[in-house]
Amino acid sequence: MTSAQVEGKGSGPEKAPGESEEGYERGLGSRQVQMIAIGGAIGVGLFLNAGANIAKAGPSLILMYALAGVIIFFIMRALGELLLYRPVSGSFAEYSREFLGPFFGYFTGWTYWLMWVVTGMAELTAAAIYIHYWFPGIPQWVTALVFLVVLFTANLISVKLFGEIEFWASMIKVTALIGMIVIGLGVLTFGFSNAGDTAAVSNLWEFDGFFPNGIGSSLMTLQGVMFAYLAVELVGVTAGESENPEKTLPKAINTLPWRIALFYVGALTVILCVVKWTEFAPGVSPFVKAFAMIGIPAGAGIVNFVVLTAALSSCNSGMYSTGRMLRNLADSGEAPAAFGRLSSTKTPALGITVSVLFMGIGVVLNYVVPEKAFSYVTSVAVGAGIWTWLMILISHVLYRRAVEAGRLPASSFPAPGGAVGSWVAIVFLLFVTCLIAKDSESRISLYVLAVWAVALGVGWVVLKSRNPRITERREPEFEKVGS
Repeated sequence: MTSAQVEGKGSGPEKAPGESEEGYERGLGSRQVQMIAIGGAIGVGLFLNAGANIAKAGPSLILMYALAGVIIFFIMRALGELLLYRPVSGSFAEYSREFLGPFFGYFTGWTYWLMWVVTGMAELTAAAIYIHYWFPGIPQWVTALVFLVVLFTANLISVKLFGEIEFWASMIKVTALIGMIVIGLGVLTFGFSNAGDTAAVSNLWEFDGFFPNGIGSSLMTLQGVMFAYLAVELVGVTAGESENPEKTLPKAINTLPWRIALFYVGALTVILCVVKWTEFAPGVSPFVKAFAMIGIPAGAGIVNFVVLTAALSSCNSGMYSTGRMLRNLADSGEAPAAFGRLSSTKTPALGITVSVLFMGIGVVLNYVVPEKAFSYVTSVAVGAGIWTWLMILISHVLYRRAVEAGRLPASSFPAPGGAVGSWVAIVFLLFVTCLIAKDSESRISLYVLAVWAVALGVGWVVLKSRNPRITERREPEFEKVGS
């Protein structure tokens, strides 16, 4: 038996070299996991949605991103501790299943699937909006459909191809953002370009102050800010296909603070110093707008290509994660067994296919309500994402209790401060949920999720009637990883 044998399961079939206990190919190397982690923190929420949030909060949006970033770090350290305790693909559902019970694993798995389906819709919508920059005559739904088919094909081929696409897409995003920051600092320092005469650090407070619309308006942007951070937890889904999770996952998580500081707080600070906040509006990328005002030849077009890459990268990640989550659910008897089968290329092809078909609803939304498609789907994604994060945090709190009681082994990557950070993050996420309930536009997500909860509840009753053993807690299976 190989070193990746599951402890306590007895003898079993030999796995192929480089194959995980779950049958996946461990085809994601360190550089790919690192860039997936970095890319997960740079998406449409920053490149497009920040325009609407700047219009609402002004320069104080910087503080909102920093505050939410601290909470995201607490979430990721909680997840990191769990991942190094037991690295599995579909980890959020598995930990919910282990620490809160089978129903919560079932509910979390399906809700995380929903989150990525609607996020995929949002990214397709954003990509179609970006294409309008060059080709305003092409209907949004046509562009969304073309991108959907292309990414679907790539995801069916292999996890290595997915990893390569994410690596290079993330490389483009990171390089471009660093370039934007450097150019912005150059404008501020040397005063060149069309924006040089008005660029100043004082732009952060001169136009009606740092909180121009009041602290209340700034706090209301937190729901949009949290959407920007959706996908940082994707490294948890890659655990079952990472070559050496004991080394790659802690490194990916520990670099999160500087990624947030640089790519979110840093980039927005520079942009809002170069261009006063009153120039930004919903539906327009603040980065495209800033470079257009700076007047660099073709600069706005280049940035538009970068943000298009970001949207397609995130949609690609959505297809990857939904297929894996459906397989995890199938393995637990909480989804049709057919979703549990892998293709010859070690990908959950059926799960990806079904997920893509549901993402196709986003194409329909772009046909029916192109002007509101993005706001509708992002609000639902945030609600589903908050549930997922809450399950990670609560699972972490319960895991720490089990470790302190001597019932479970300690993780090699403990969260600083134990469960304290998790409790702080739980309170914060509940606060954001209250903000969502207060906002008339985003409140629709709570209605959608209420219907979703009822549907899952009915599904659970049906599952129990067919297989009563599904409600029984299972002993966790431990896979040895690393050297």
